[in-house]
Parts: sequence; C-alpha cells; structure tokens
Amino acid sequence: MKSNIEYLIREPRIKKEKNPLLLLLHGYGSNEEDLFSFAPELPDEYYVVSARAPYNLQPYGHAWYAINFDADENKFSDNDQARESRDLIARLINELVSNLPIDFQDVTLIGFSQGTILSYAIALSYPEKIKNVVALSGYLNPDLLVSGYEKKDFSHLKMFASHGTVDQVIPVEWARKAPDALKSLGIDVTYKEYPIGHGVSPQNFYDFKNWLENHK
Repeated sequence: MKSNIEYLIREPRIKKEKNPLLLLLHGYGSNEEDLFSFAPELPDEYYVVSARAPYNLQPYGHAWYAINFDADENKFSDNDQARESRDLIARLINELVSNLPIDFQDVTLIGFSQGTILSYAIALSYPEKIKNVVALSGYLNPDLLVSGYEKKDFSHLKMFASHGTVDQVIPVEWARKAPDALKSLGIDVTYKEYPIGHGVSPQNFYDFKNWLENHK
C-alpha cells in the first residue's frame, strides 16, 4: 500500500553506498517547503526529504490531522486522523528505503509542532524504523502510540527535544513532560529550552544541528 505523500528531496552531496535519511515533518497549516528551507544547512551526507501532510486547509497549507476548537476555545485533536498519518509516514519511510540507497538503520525524524507530535508517535510505535528524533516545539501524546509500545526495544533511540519558554501555541509545560517519560523507556534524551515563542531560533537550530553531527 503506497503512502501517496508528496515530498521535496535533497540528494546527499557526499554519496555513499548507503546514505542516512533526514525526514522533515512540518507543523499544522504549513507545507513541505517550510522545514525544507533548512536543507542547505543540514549535513552533506544525508538524503533530506520534506513531506507534505495529507489534509488540505483553506485557504492554503496542510495538516497531519484536524484540530478543532469548541466555543470555549478548548482544542481537540482528531486522534484517528493522527494515527492514520503516523502509519502513512511509516509507509513513506519504507518506500524511501526501498527506492533509494538509504541506510534503513539510519533514519532521523525532524518534526516541528504537529510534526513533532507525530515524530514521537512514529519513533515509539515503530522504533525499529528510527534512529534519531529532533522534536521541535511539540509534545508527547500517548493516545497516538500503538498498544504494547512500552515492551519494544528503544535502546538505540536518541532524541533532541526543544521548546520556547513563551510558546503561545503549545505550552512549555506540555513539552516538559516528555523527557522523563522517554527516559523511563531507556531513551537517551537531550532537552533544551529557549526564550522564544512557537518557532525555531538561530541558537535552537545551531544546537540541534550540532547534536545531529554528534549522533551520526
């Protein structure tokens, strides 16, 4: 079954027999060009693939799953759509590994916001597919994980998570819960905060790029 996800791709500048993969997952209301702007700055030996979320938003932009607001402005995520997107991305990884000379043991997810929530969900549900996760401005939603995930082997998995202390979209308190939950599964986690809102500051970018270089 094909994923049918559209994506942009940057070929590795340093070609090997098998190259590692960086898969970029954008946030709600954005598109594949957003995080792809990072591509020229990312390490030369990676395939860099930036995926477009499947749900169209009006007047433009895309989402991995719907977020609805009630009359009191409480947010509700469509967890069924989110789980479908989780599995869609897992299929995309299979396709990329099958069709390109990618090292299936060296796949890194870089997510922002909704893309981070899904990156956590994919890595914890299918840890055999993922080596590293860079989780920017998101949180861990246990409702998106496959049942029995806690019995899986996470010993190889490494994560860099970061958040803005004045994030007005996803409260920093939500993000702060992830490191302990991940460490309890035996996952190696680096967590940093920055004095910014819902975004990626230059220092944040430098830190996660540096972390990537050290976790090849």
